[in-house]
Amino acid sequence: MSFRVGFGFDVHQLKEGLDFWLGGIIVPHTKGGLGHSDADVLIHTICDALLGAANLGDIGKHFPDTFDKYKGIDSKILLKEVMLLVREKGYEIGNIDSTICLQTPKIEPYIPKMQKVLASCMGIDVDLVSIKATTTEKLSFIGREEGVSAYATVLIQKA
Repeated sequence: MSFRVGFGFDVHQLKEGLDFWLGGIIVPHTKGGLGHSDADVLIHTICDALLGAANLGDIGKHFPDTFDKYKGIDSKILLKEVMLLVREKGYEIGNIDSTICLQTPKIEPYIPKMQKVLASCMGIDVDLVSIKATTTEKLSFIGREEGVSAYATVLIQKA
């Protein structure tokens, strides 16, 4: 059986008055991610990790922010398209381990819903989607609540 590992990272600036899309859901907050799409930092990170593991480039290659077609797009659509590309190469997800880095809000109560939404988008069992959260103890742009970042590692295997 052939196994491959991918790593993803993304960051988005936070701005007042925008919806805060995270893990495919809106998390209540006074700020939201600024981006060409819905700025869902977690989904973008998972997409990059999956594309990297399958040696398919990165999210910017497949969904460039210079195309109006992707302006304001729901990142769940991008994740579904990434899964089609990964499966076309004959791979299935072994597991996903991700970490969201932000100062506020506390997202632990929203993690189970994020896991369900993401698992549904990818057509996998919810137990294969790990989501954790941390802060930077008020250090850096994250600690000043100017932005949010996320990291993900994925394991894929030949189906």
